[in-house]
Amino acid sequence: MVCALGAAVCFGTATVWQAVAARAAGTDGGGGGDAALLLRALRQWRYLAGLALDGLGFLLQVAALRSVPIYAVGAALAASLAVTAVVAARLLRVRLSGAEWGAVAVVCGGLAMLGLASGTEGDRGGSAALRWAMFGTAVGVLLLGAVGGRLPERGRALLLGLGAGFGFGVVEVTVRLIDSLRPSGLLANPSAYALLLGGGAAFLLLTSALQRGSVTTATAGMVIGETIGPAAVGVVWLGDRTRDGLAWLAVLGFLVAVAGALALARFGEAPAEVG
Repeated sequence: MVCALGAAVCFGTATVWQAVAARAAGTDGGGGGDAALLLRALRQWRYLAGLALDGLGFLLQVAALRSVPIYAVGAALAASLAVTAVVAARLLRVRLSGAEWGAVAVVCGGLAMLGLASGTEGDRGGSAALRWAMFGTAVGVLLLGAVGGRLPERGRALLLGLGAGFGFGVVEVTVRLIDSLRPSGLLANPSAYALLLGGGAAFLLLTSALQRGSVTTATAGMVIGETIGPAAVGVVWLGDRTRDGLAWLAVLGFLVAVAGALALARFGEAPAEVG
């Protein structure tokens, strides 16, 4: 659980640092489109530090997924929005409302309940059918992106965000389905391809959703997609369990943490203006 919370801190802080760097890159007098902006941002130490934090966060996420149930990791990762909100309030001078500070407290409370109730990860390795199902889901995420890009703005942001959440959910599940890092084992395991395809598709869909629609709507869809489905897979097919007699507390903590994250969905992308 410490690794899951560490990943949330890394991802949440990285979002703000990258936003600060992108803002600085956009005001240095350079022209060009998104590609030029990205190249200028890459010269900012905060942007590079954000990328490094993203990499560290992913490693911590993998470590967490190999130790605790998927439902606990998913809720913790959704809590990165609370980290982004707190860091943005300090670095970007973004003013949080009383309700948003309350949502941060709600997220923390939900995670505390999950920490108390979570058992160890399930001992089931996952069937071949589940591995292929994850690969099919990753392909479906790409197709969802093609369809969602043609919808009106509000529907587009929600569908693309939800698809991104499904893609990140594929990553969460397939980390548990990869039982060998030997090249021969990876090449023969459809989960390895699902992880790469699902993760790549998720980033593409989320980027498109944030560029072409509501940040709040897209992030809310992403939080739902990356938490509920993977949690169900972990419990039903991989044997994730809670501590004896504390299933109710795990369910309550999961719902509370996700609800708090949804209340902070506007921080899925750090605000563009200083508050």
